[in-house]
Amino acid sequence: MRILANTPDEYIDQLPHDRQQAISRLRSVIQENLPEGFEERIQYDMISYVVPHATYPGGYHCDPKQPLPFLSIASQKNFVALYHMGIYSDQKLLDWFVAEYPKHCSTRLDMGKSCIRFKKMDQIPYSVIGQLAKQMTPEEWISLYESRLKR
Repeated sequence: MRILANTPDEYIDQLPHDRQQAISRLRSVIQENLPEGFEERIQYDMISYVVPHATYPGGYHCDPKQPLPFLSIASQKNFVALYHMGIYSDQKLLDWFVAEYPKHCSTRLDMGKSCIRFKKMDQIPYSVIGQLAKQMTPEEWISLYESRLKR
């Protein structure tokens, strides 16, 4: 399910109603909890929160023209996804999230390396997503990113 949009609002407007509600609420929870310094934009056809070039001029190593990605939300074919690069890069954060998730949601955690999949729109644990969003500042993410990149 590829959605072409120039803004997060355009992205959401193209979704089916149940997905609009879920993505809008995820977006609000993230915006309310994400530390200052991240910037919202469309990146890789998803609503993304990035470290802007003004803060990290080198950008993303895979494509330095792109700002450093951190967190994204997307409506995929069979689920809503949240991609969190901090979970992918920080074992301590991953362990915290895996332990915290069942306290907020009765469904089994469906997760890849950085992708958390939600197949039932009415069972997204927004409170733990808000807690996750506030766990890492842009400066902490840059430091972790650079330490992983040098390996």
